[in-house]
This record gives sequence, C-alpha cells and structure tokens, in this order.
Amino acid sequence: MFDNIYKNKIVLITGHTGFKGSWLAIWLRELGADVIGYSLAPPSQPNNFEATRLREKITHVHGDIRDLDRLMEAFKKYQPEKV
Repeated sequence: MFDNIYKNKIVLITGHTGFKGSWLAIWLRELGADVIGYSLAPPSQPNNFEATRLREKITHVHGDIRDLDRLMEAFKKYQPEKV
C-alpha cells in the first residue's frame, strides 16, 4: 500500500509517548521504519507507550520540542530522512 516508502528509513516523530504518537510509532515500525521518538514522559498512567514496551522497539529520546538546542542535537545525531 505504501510501496515500502518507510522501509529502512530513519523517521523521527515527536510525542511518541502519548496515545496517538505511540500508535504512529508502532505503525511506522511495522512498515519497516527505524523510528526515533522524541518526547516528554508519558502523560498518564496507564499508557500505551509502556503497555506496548515501545521503549524496547524504537530509539527513545526524552526531550521537549521547545528546547531547540536539544531537538537539534537529536537531528544531528540520528539524521532522520523523514520527520
């Protein structure tokens, strides 16, 4: 359906510890992406991020998108192909 557009691509997403972001990370991983998640701690207990053990399946970076220096560090380090 996606012609392997995400297969073996480095994809950085923000908010991966939230409900929608965690499902997006799971979906992208299923499509073959190497997912880098950049987010604050999960916003609630229980949460999908911990329930699905997503931390073990993607690269988890704890950070706030309002911290531009830290966000740019993640971009430099992981060099995502898609955001």
